[in-house]
Amino acid sequence: MKKKLVVLTGAGISAESGIRTFRDQNGLWEGHDVMEVASPEGWRKNKSLVLDFYNQRRKEALKVQPNQAHMGLAELERWFDVTIVTQNIDNLHEKAGSSKVIHLHGEILKSQSSIDPSLVYEMDHWEIKLGDKCEKGSQLRPFVVWFGEMVPMMEPAMEAAMQADLFAVVGTSLLVYPAAGLVQYTPKGIPIFIIDKKIPETGLSAHLTEIEGPASSGVEKMKSILTQNLE
Repeated sequence: MKKKLVVLTGAGISAESGIRTFRDQNGLWEGHDVMEVASPEGWRKNKSLVLDFYNQRRKEALKVQPNQAHMGLAELERWFDVTIVTQNIDNLHEKAGSSKVIHLHGEILKSQSSIDPSLVYEMDHWEIKLGDKCEKGSQLRPFVVWFGEMVPMMEPAMEAAMQADLFAVVGTSLLVYPAAGLVQYTPKGIPIFIIDKKIPETGLSAHLTEIEGPASSGVEKMKSILTQNLE
């Protein structure tokens, strides 16, 4: 029976595929107050602005490809029962071949009813237009969790963390909650890997392996450590 490996990923893993992070100097939010484009209040105030903002993100997401970090995590399914918990709204983990992905903050390539959150639609194009409506007649919005909204996938993510035999954090500062708190739900004493260009403060000590550097090389190092006695 394969050991359960749970991996929390953040913006740092997608940055290597060319998706800018909002903490970068030229990041996504530059020129926009984050509440204008990523909050229910911003949506009520200016739907056109919000739709355009996410249309551009969607256009970008359709062009980019997974990098070696995404591929490496998908390859680990050969040896482990891998669950990816991602804060990213792109589909790069799925493109790389990961079979179990929990999206905490939504998915850019889906749209959602403004009045019924259960109505979610796959998209095969980049644009949601003003006037595009769900079957109940409300304007479609991006299927993204905005600031101030509940994180409905947090519960399955917590359950996965509680069942983990191994846990890894890749490309995230561990500053964004509730996602950052996931590591606290892991069973006591399990091996934990932290991979980031700048290792965040976790308060963890026992069974912690820190790999400082880009996600792609860091995942390769972790994969080597995890599989060295399994081949």
